[in-house]
Amino acid sequence: MNELDAERAYVERCREAVRRMLDGARHNVIVGETVAGDRYSAERLGHHLKSLAKELSEEPDGPPFFGRLDYGADAGDHAARKYYIGRRHLSGETGEPPVVIDWRAPVARAFYRASAREPGGVAVRRRFGWSTDSAELTGYEDERLDRGEERDAAASRIVTAEIERPRVGPMRDIVATIQPEQDELVRAPISGSICVQGAPGTGKTAVGLHRAAYLLYAHRQRLRNGGVLVLGPNQAFLGYISQVLPALGEVDVEQTTVGRLLRHRGEIRAHDGEDAAVVKHDARMAKVLRRALYARVGKPSGTLAVPDGSYRWRIDEYDLRRVVDDTRREAVPYLVGRERVISRLVSLLQQRAESRGQTPNAAWVKRMRRSIIGFADEVWPAVRAEEVVAEVLTDADALARAADGTLTPGEQKAILWTRPPRGHKSARWSEADIVLLDEVAGLLEREQGYGHVIVDEAQDLSQMQCRAIARRSEHGSITVLGDLAQATTPWAARRWPDALTHLGKPEAAVIALTTGFRVPAAVVALANRLLATLDADVPQTRSLRSDGMLRVRRVPDLAEAVVAAVRDARRHEGSIGVIAADVVPLVERLRAEGIEVATLDGADGTAGAQVTAVPATLVKGFEYDHVILAEPAAVAEAETRGGNRLYVALTRAVSRLDVLHTRPLPAALDDHGSPM
Repeated sequence: MNELDAERAYVERCREAVRRMLDGARHNVIVGETVAGDRYSAERLGHHLKSLAKELSEEPDGPPFFGRLDYGADAGDHAARKYYIGRRHLSGETGEPPVVIDWRAPVARAFYRASAREPGGVAVRRRFGWSTDSAELTGYEDERLDRGEERDAAASRIVTAEIERPRVGPMRDIVATIQPEQDELVRAPISGSICVQGAPGTGKTAVGLHRAAYLLYAHRQRLRNGGVLVLGPNQAFLGYISQVLPALGEVDVEQTTVGRLLRHRGEIRAHDGEDAAVVKHDARMAKVLRRALYARVGKPSGTLAVPDGSYRWRIDEYDLRRVVDDTRREAVPYLVGRERVISRLVSLLQQRAESRGQTPNAAWVKRMRRSIIGFADEVWPAVRAEEVVAEVLTDADALARAADGTLTPGEQKAILWTRPPRGHKSARWSEADIVLLDEVAGLLEREQGYGHVIVDEAQDLSQMQCRAIARRSEHGSITVLGDLAQATTPWAARRWPDALTHLGKPEAAVIALTTGFRVPAAVVALANRLLATLDADVPQTRSLRSDGMLRVRRVPDLAEAVVAAVRDARRHEGSIGVIAADVVPLVERLRAEGIEVATLDGADGTAGAQVTAVPATLVKGFEYDHVILAEPAAVAEAETRGGNRLYVALTRAVSRLDVLHTRPLPAALDDHGSPM
């Protein structure tokens, strides 16, 4: 039996292990229904067992492993051992070692980190190639590290083939091709927060998702209660990445957007103009809202008389002010402060009653508390977040008091509602208002946090959105992923230290990924020309991809040229993205020509089409094998940071890019007039 046949025989052994584990999981589902001690435990156990059975049932036809480590005779505990590395642990027969090691296990680290210079006892690193449908092992590739032989990503035939596979369907994991600098970020300690400044195609999103899977594997007990939260820029993007974590064996991860995370604060039924939105998203609003909230706390005057049968207990003004002032200095959440004021006043009354020989019981304490509520309503009233925000946005005088020295008169005017509602219950909230509501809610009560938060496309978050995330990760760590060159919102970050400060992690290290694995060098070179025109201090990207195609053409009829480019692109395998400032007329023209075109929402039933039309405003985070970018000048002119948006659009192509225009190109691109 030759070596390849031996490896194929091992594949069958692994698939038998999967079937054995699946049978065991299904048996445990049945047994588990009778062993749980309470209803909650039964539900959790049942969910876990059924999830495991479902995951295993989807495994048999997939590649059970992608790598192998052969240790040398002098490798200590691993001497002369062989380890197959895969997406999940596969158990051996009873009493036997596992047939496949989970890629996250400590011993698997060497698959990503070992080098000819520092082999760590590894003699041979083997990578396996699989057929397109991942059902058949087609070959392998060895690196004899003990002999100084080592391949980088560009020199590895198998790694290159995996990186260049056509982009069809949702995003795939990159577990088989993680590079050393990426692995270092994936396995960074959970105790620290990191910020990854990743140029297009460097795999920053994949790094973040694999980091989530790694942390859940390495720190499952620690993360059991808080869990892991993944925040993406929009629902379409979340749909695109939704299959990565399940493929890595992790299903209990919350993946959502900032808007959906805060949606319980209120329904979005209004839209702000840019001037108002920019002010509302500014961190200075936090100071304004805090002032508006605590303006409700008054200074006690006079004596408080509390009836107790025929007797009246009295608390003089000095003691009343001391209780209120001491509580304010403690800087606890507003509603906690109100409760402390009430409790401390009841405690004063209890001390006085005991000094007169009484023994207050629970009923007495409850009665005293009811008597004090009226006083508390005057000096520290209960309030809802909606009341505070509505007052700030509707009452010019209240806003002026709260914003004095913080917002200019023009900024105050910009955020005031032109048609105030009758009350907070009938208010029509905008997306920015929801963030303000969350700010006040955080002042009222402490927000429940997560053990770890991963924030993708973080450069587009506003300062107030960052504060909302910080409240949910106060006692946990965060992984920030983004690219300042792709910052497109009017309130987007210009510098990472500023954003990290508002995220509550000013000490987080900023690491740059500049080597692109997905975007061809010709496309990267064109996009890099825009960097000098953007308000972003980021290093230029370099690409390992020498293949690919770039064509920049001026055409007489844009729609006709797009149709022709799509027809040409369909001759190749892979996904096709049509990107423009306004894709509606292009979609109509393509469909009129009999070409099936999908849109991101999939509402028209074409979600599986090879061609997808994407507005430039929504294309961030997506990749397509062939991109047809129509009228770059219109993209650049459509919004305040249109240059950044154009940079995003140019870098969505992972094989071929057609740039079609009828108008002159933006200045940074205008010498690319001939086909390339």
